[in-house]
Amino acid sequence: MPIIKSAKKQMRQSMRKRARNLPVKNELKSTLRKALSLIETGKLEEAQKFMPYAYSVIDMACKKNLIHGNNADRKKSRIALALNALQKSGGKVAAEK
Repeated sequence: MPIIKSAKKQMRQSMRKRARNLPVKNELKSTLRKALSLIETGKLEEAQKFMPYAYSVIDMACKKNLIHGNNADRKKSRIALALNALQKSGGKVAAEK
């Protein structure tokens, strides 16, 4: 536990920031998991409908400085690449590696 007054204040601030950021981070992680699981299971239409929501969650995390802009772009790109691969295969799940 902090002893110095400024350290106590910093701890209070970090607790408030954590409470504000944690729901957004959890939403980001669960959204990415859901998007990739929809693609891996071959649910093409559901994945296409889910993409705008996934993009908005990623952009919101970037806007709140929870992830870097390049990180957000990379996440969106990887989801899009996986979806495009699923579309090219005709909605069939790719063979296991």
